[in-house]
Amino acid sequence: MRRWVRFLGDGFRVYPYDRRGRGESGDTEPCAVQREIEDVAAVISDAGAPAIVCGSSSGAVLAMDAAAGLPIAKLVLFEPPFVVDGSRPPLPADYVQRLDACVADGRPGDAAELFLTASVGMPVEHVAGMWQSPFWPALESVAHTIAYDGRFMGSTMSGAPLPADRWATVNVPTLVMHGRDTESWLIAAAQVAADVLPTAFLQAVDGAQHSVAADVLAAALRQFASAGDAATDVG
Repeated sequence: MRRWVRFLGDGFRVYPYDRRGRGESGDTEPCAVQREIEDVAAVISDAGAPAIVCGSSSGAVLAMDAAAGLPIAKLVLFEPPFVVDGSRPPLPADYVQRLDACVADGRPGDAAELFLTASVGMPVEHVAGMWQSPFWPALESVAHTIAYDGRFMGSTMSGAPLPADRWATVNVPTLVMHGRDTESWLIAAAQVAADVLPTAFLQAVDGAQHSVAADVLAAALRQFASAGDAATDVG
């Protein structure tokens, strides 16, 4: 997420980092939700608290969890991928177990395909043509971390309502964004995130989809975060 430095580095101290098992970060076993929150705490400690924490996709959910106990001044969330209604199929109940089995059997490509079909929602026939694409080896290299996100998201992609108490203590100012051009279930997910956080407001962003460019969100983020001096991006 180094792209944010280019658009915010002139007015903020920006601390992008790779989540566990990805990019330049290590991967200490066993995987646990609390370890990822501890990683956010370490970055905030280095940056100086309080911080403005920004997260997109599953990183937005990590940011929400982190705000329940860390010195965070504001949250900026982009399209947390909650599935809380019938707008798209939920994740299979055995999703994480199937991912783990693929990795344990030395089949990272199968784990990547399961993620793209079951989680992202791509048609199987479309994914089949991606195996020979230039980016596929990079996806396979982080396949073991896909289950990390699955565990982190937990029941929030099951089609059931969000847990009532998971973010009950989060009361910092929060900006929840979604793209106007994104999929309808992600718009619904952003609305639910804004509803579950009592100090959040929702903003639609023109020209944005789930894989949004940093410059598209930068203006809104800068305006919202203008009272702070540090931004931590959790991907």
